[in-house]
Amino acid sequence: MPSTNPRNYDATPSRKVAFLGLGVMGYPMAGHLALAGHSVTVFNRTASKAQAWCAEYGHTSGPHQAATPRLAAQGADIVFCCVGNDEDLRSVTLGADGAFAGMAPGSIFVDHTTASAEVARELYAAAKALGLQFIDAPVSGGQAGAQNGLLTVMCGGDLPAFDTVQPAAMAFSRAFTRVGDSGAGQLTKMVNQICIAGLVQGLAEAIAFGQRAGLDMPLVLDVIGKGAAQSWQMDNRGKTMVADQFDFGFAVDWMRKDLGLVLAEAQRNGARLPVTALVDQFYGDVQQMGGKRWDTSSLIKRLR
Repeated sequence: MPSTNPRNYDATPSRKVAFLGLGVMGYPMAGHLALAGHSVTVFNRTASKAQAWCAEYGHTSGPHQAATPRLAAQGADIVFCCVGNDEDLRSVTLGADGAFAGMAPGSIFVDHTTASAEVARELYAAAKALGLQFIDAPVSGGQAGAQNGLLTVMCGGDLPAFDTVQPAAMAFSRAFTRVGDSGAGQLTKMVNQICIAGLVQGLAEAIAFGQRAGLDMPLVLDVIGKGAAQSWQMDNRGKTMVADQFDFGFAVDWMRKDLGLVLAEAQRNGARLPVTALVDQFYGDVQQMGGKRWDTSSLIKRLR
């Protein structure tokens, strides 16, 4: 069944774009670009996923599948990417079959992977040497944000390239913001993950405490959610934590990958992150409990 357009897209000029990586985030992000009228060519390491995407968005403007990142990038004004980690990112950008080899001078590579600031700067320099532009643009909002086209995107890179990309990227974003030079997007995502780690642990402890005290926790969350304790995590994960439901959302494995990036960067810049380091260990405990794919709110399982 073809997807319907869930948003009222702003009128933006149609661009020829590529999207590399059709995972739980990339698949709907690429879909929003197609629904907004852009001509989209996709690449995915597992070709059947790209075939399924083309079948779903076949009624939109020119969806195509390419066999390599290089072929996907040929003729594209903008190449978007969302893969797993630093090495995955290098594999789709560099080398004979990488996107950089297929991109025309002046075209722009936009990376939505949560990766290291180090690899962002490395690929920015490699792109510059080829006459290309590179924007590091990790996202926040999770799978639901990607599906609804309401991601928050934090970008590092040159302002002219950012200004060129922003109108097209608003197809899947509610905020698409430049926060600084190359690497600043990834560093901002690290700040985001530090905040989330502490918030989720605090919420887990609060709910576990309230349940031990015999309180009606859904009611308690309704009450305190109208005051200073309110947060996105409380609004969206509090009652599912009470109900012991974790089969959705941002997986523990992904959070540990992100916190690994955070802690490595902290070692480089000298930042002290005692709570973040502790919560990372707690997520390791959850993995040992079999919760690798549970939502990050599953921290509460350690306390029960």
